[in-house]
Amino acid sequence: MKTNERVLIFDTTLRDGEQCPGASMNLRQKLEVARQLEKLGVDVIEAGFPCISDGDFEAVSTIARTIRNCRIAGLARCVENDIRQAAAAVAAAGDRGRIHVFLATSPLHREYKLKKTKEEVLELAVRHVKMARSLVEDVEFSAEDASRTEPDFLAQVMEAAIDAGATTVNVPDTVGFTTPVEYSQLIRYLVQHVSNIKKAIISVHCHDDIGLAVANSLAAVGVGARQVEGAINGIGERAGNAALEEVIMALKLRPEAFGFAPGAKVVNINTRELVKTSRVVSRMSGLAVQRSKAIVGENAFAHSSGIHQHGILAKRETYEVIDPTDVGWGETELPLTKHSGRAAVKTRLEKLGHVLSEEELTQVFERFKRVGDSKKFVYDDDLSALVNDSLDTHQGKWKMALLQFTAGSGTKPTATVSLEKEGKVYTDCAIGNGPVNACFKAIDRITRTRGELVDYAVRSTTAGQDALGEVSVKVQFGEGGNPVSGKGAASDVVEASARAYLNAVNRSIVLEEMNACRK
Repeated sequence: MKTNERVLIFDTTLRDGEQCPGASMNLRQKLEVARQLEKLGVDVIEAGFPCISDGDFEAVSTIARTIRNCRIAGLARCVENDIRQAAAAVAAAGDRGRIHVFLATSPLHREYKLKKTKEEVLELAVRHVKMARSLVEDVEFSAEDASRTEPDFLAQVMEAAIDAGATTVNVPDTVGFTTPVEYSQLIRYLVQHVSNIKKAIISVHCHDDIGLAVANSLAAVGVGARQVEGAINGIGERAGNAALEEVIMALKLRPEAFGFAPGAKVVNINTRELVKTSRVVSRMSGLAVQRSKAIVGENAFAHSSGIHQHGILAKRETYEVIDPTDVGWGETELPLTKHSGRAAVKTRLEKLGHVLSEEELTQVFERFKRVGDSKKFVYDDDLSALVNDSLDTHQGKWKMALLQFTAGSGTKPTATVSLEKEGKVYTDCAIGNGPVNACFKAIDRITRTRGELVDYAVRSTTAGQDALGEVSVKVQFGEGGNPVSGKGAASDVVEASARAYLNAVNRSIVLEEMNACRK
């Protein structure tokens, strides 16, 4: 194997990742994620599914205009309108624009979903890859449910797609069904039986339904795959996608295990941005990162065992195979205080990766000053939490204008809430079994929603008794719906809880609108 070969990292956090139940991001949040992915150095950002809604089209086209150092992909079915919409959305990226066309190929999908023969599927694939290639130079073709497709038919489809102009062919394990041995055998079969395979890059897209997405992706790299698709923190449909941070570090740490020369630079990634990227995605999507999550979880480099602690102190490599600083763990910079000016806050925000308009900066700076009045220092994590909380609003949706509550022994917890929508302020009050519950009820009365709290968690963003509180909630709206995540931050936990709940309300409204557009 050539030592100069490398593996491309295809990030689908903004497309497949956002399809995770409870996750939704507005345009502002998607831009934050895209900018951070650019800093991380991913090769391809799949920015969305342009034909699915006006919002997705706008997101893909805005990211294509904004990002300069990554390829920008738009997803499309083998449907003429899908492909034209994708081409228009990625047009601003110029020769970095990619159309990602997909079509199901497995017997199950052919019979029950498509109701088409092998010949019809083959014809559809060829016709639409040719059409996509007539609009852009970079076309990726995905055979949906490839891991359950007959290998000989899959090879036939891939060969035809490459002849039609596909520059990348993707072999998805769409339902997370395969195992590393089976998957590597399938990739090896394609390498051996697709006569023109060297004219295209083999890509893999694995789901984590039985916990093998990363293992399957790495097994495929070992036999010739040169693009891995996944999402930061492993978010995505059902059990999620391959966690890119794990794939990246495995390839960096153990290149020889996957057929490369020892010490080879297999991925062109700035790994010191991994932890920051994980936090940005978590905050923007509203999905918390598991504490024990590999690489980016809070416990990833925590050692409680005395034996382990002794070994680490003697020599780090005894119980750590990764230097924590290599993935972005380290000391927070000197904190800001309430006396810090707007310019200092802006500079620190830019260093953290937050590029804000003057109006957005004003909004965040006002929150910063209020928080600075209640705590001595405002740390980097506090600032990031404030950015997410301040900007996690949706055009035409509800914004917190005022919150007052009373609680204590012998009194009935009561909350008065004022919310702003489209320039109008609405106020109501409610009694609850606690101040947080009272706030939720008041918000329900104003927004005319009824949410059932499924999960509630509070954490401090930093150490100290004056730490900013960050609340995460999962709320179910209506029967049979998926829980919607929300986050809020404030120096007061009750206020943070109310902000998190309102965030979930806004996300549920956005999801309803998106689902209506998809029907």
